[in-house]
Amino acid sequence: MWIAVYHNLPSGGAKRTLQEQVKRLSKDHRVHVFTLSCAEHEFADLQPFCDAHKVFPFTPLPLFRSPFGRLNQLVRIADLVRLRRVGAWIARRVDANAYDVALVHPCQYTNSPAILRYLRTPNAFYCQERLRLIYDSVHPVRNVRANKIQSALDFFDPLPKAYRRFLAAEDRANLKSADRVLVNSEFSRASLASSYGISPRVCYHGVDTNLFRPLNLPKEQFVLSVGALRPNKGFDFIVEGLARLDPAIRPALKIVSNYIDPLERTYLEKFCNQVQVSLHLSHLVDDETLCALYNRTMLTVYAPVLEPFGLVPLESMACGTPVVAVGEGGVCETVVDNVTGRLTPRDSMQFAESIRWLLENPGIREQYGKQAREYVMEKWTWEKATMQLTRHLADVADRKNA
Repeated sequence: MWIAVYHNLPSGGAKRTLQEQVKRLSKDHRVHVFTLSCAEHEFADLQPFCDAHKVFPFTPLPLFRSPFGRLNQLVRIADLVRLRRVGAWIARRVDANAYDVALVHPCQYTNSPAILRYLRTPNAFYCQERLRLIYDSVHPVRNVRANKIQSALDFFDPLPKAYRRFLAAEDRANLKSADRVLVNSEFSRASLASSYGISPRVCYHGVDTNLFRPLNLPKEQFVLSVGALRPNKGFDFIVEGLARLDPAIRPALKIVSNYIDPLERTYLEKFCNQVQVSLHLSHLVDDETLCALYNRTMLTVYAPVLEPFGLVPLESMACGTPVVAVGEGGVCETVVDNVTGRLTPRDSMQFAESIRWLLENPGIREQYGKQAREYVMEKWTWEKATMQLTRHLADVADRKNA
């Protein structure tokens, strides 16, 4: 097949997923990538794996500073209109080349990208999650006083509501224009079905088992967590759980992030000092370093709020390291409780108890790690995931052409 790929993604798990898909699709198909200049290109670079990589210019308009900051909602609406025009322009370029199918990934601003509304080429939209700003409860900011003031102003200011309505309408119109919507988990399938009234198909991710593999490195006295340093990733919950452990066995916490929110970092460092949890933060480590950390850690701990899928548990298990995770969202579909790790409710006492139990039972921890690697090799390789994705793309192309 001749495949056009579109994305406007930042760094993170979604971009890594796209890189793995393009890397493997390009072995048997011609792949051309279309993207925007504001997307992340160096992280999980696609250019080594595609036949063409076309970047179209788009820069968000500059925002006002105080005291005119509330007008920024109008600026963001203007950006959404501009994205619609850019999407139409790129769609015409794609359609003019007569690709067999287009694989469309999300937009960092609208979730469902505007190109879907204008594409005549058969297409599949790989939707990582629903638009959480609209459909999920807002996660609390750390400055409580500022949050109350902001909420009071928002109550009287029509612009934030206008922006949210416009954004929700753009996302919905774009998504419902796709020929097929693919999602990364049964959890995502259910959440998109309830939010948008559609019937998406589950097309699971995979993990690179050649990159993430056991290295037989000596274990060190720390637990590892990976993800953007934002409130919804649940790092403070992990710290709360570690603080409940006896100091004599309490491990340090290492966090690897592709993005660090300065306010969240300040809050988390202060919290760790208060409860005497040793914290080590790393930013944008390379894949080899990340693999070594998965191998050296005693456990991987994972507690994001309703994560749609989460590559971190799979990467850890592929390295032979068990996972202690909050059992919600797509994590329940990858971590097998009492086989490859432990799943707990969002209760810091139970979370701490699962960590303690595995730290004090190295034989069981080693058994879980071995079973985790075997489980990933059996079910979660990118080869299996790419075969499923290829079937979806071929089916979409055949149905549309017929």
